Amino acid sequence: MATKKRLSPMAAMGSYDSVIPFQAIGIETVVVGDENRNSVPQIVARFARNEYAILFLEESLFADFKDDMDTINESESLSIIPIPNQAGSLGVGVESIRSSTERAVGMDIFNVQ
Repeated sequence: MATKKRLSPMAAMGSYDSVIPFQAIGIETVVVGDENRNSVPQIVARFARNEYAILFLEESLFADFKDDMDTINESESLSIIPIPNQAGSLGVGVESIRSSTERAVGMDIFNVQ
């Protein structure tokens, strides 16, 4: 009898305008406002404990809680992907990918001249 493999869930966190498109395609969303902004590391840790595969996190939140996000990225299987908001990119996402790639490969392959 074939068993159906359980898919790992994904989530998105950020301002309402940033995460509503993710909700439209069935991804779980957490809207972050002033009232729950300080809870971001705990919410992200909960996603990691519940074996989520990917968390799309608004760049400003990723930057504000960078140390917590780096710890979770290094110790958990949850991949935290910084995403820009409506104001545009802060460059945090590209820097995060560059750093992760450099750790994995041993050199900065994006800075080839």
